[in-house]
Amino acid sequence: MQVLITGASSGIGRATCHALRAAGHTPVGVARDFDKYPEANLATHTIDLSDLDDLPGHLQKLVTTYPDLDGLVLNAGAGHFGKLEQFSYAKIRAQIDLNFTSHAYVARAFLPQFKKAGRGHLVFLGSEAALRGGQKGSLYCAAKFALRGFAQALREETARSGVRVTLVNPGMVQSPFFAGLEFQPGADADQHILPDDVATVIVQALTARAGTVVDEINLSPQKKVIDKKKRNE
Repeated sequence: MQVLITGASSGIGRATCHALRAAGHTPVGVARDFDKYPEANLATHTIDLSDLDDLPGHLQKLVTTYPDLDGLVLNAGAGHFGKLEQFSYAKIRAQIDLNFTSHAYVARAFLPQFKKAGRGHLVFLGSEAALRGGQKGSLYCAAKFALRGFAQALREETARSGVRVTLVNPGMVQSPFFAGLEFQPGADADQHILPDDVATVIVQALTARAGTVVDEINLSPQKKVIDKKKRNE
């Protein structure tokens, strides 16, 4: 099985690449920058998914390069949190472009290929923010709510064509996602999810028996603990 993963350079995306490869499958990584986490024995493509003007051209090249792709893991994203009025108009657009619109672009590019083949699997990485709005998360929640509705609608739209759609909603994951934020999940083992936990679920969904679909799954730490970072961290 050959699967393309966006946001593959770190966190859940990187863990998913490793899990797929360990299970004998062929991951293909897409990310803005692989310099920090270079990958050996992995096909990688450096693409800035937030650049929507150039993205269709990059996607067409990927479709041509991987005509027999079996699945997509749409994972790329970033979180910026604050009161709405603290965001410039440009930053509002950037949040929605990366966390929602880029996923729609990638799905749009590969969907005709999947439908023609009568198979294929789209796995969207949502978030617990897609289930309930949270303080200072208006834009991130909006993008994830949109992604959830998008995945649900695609599930209905593609079922007869043999294409599967899965949405995975993780809670707080101990990953580089929180590197630039003022908060992070608790440090104890029952206060956060690991990227490997999410990757395991993704691989299980991708390898489910043909005709069976994992529609949506929510993952949470046993205890929800949010730690505020010290100023000098």
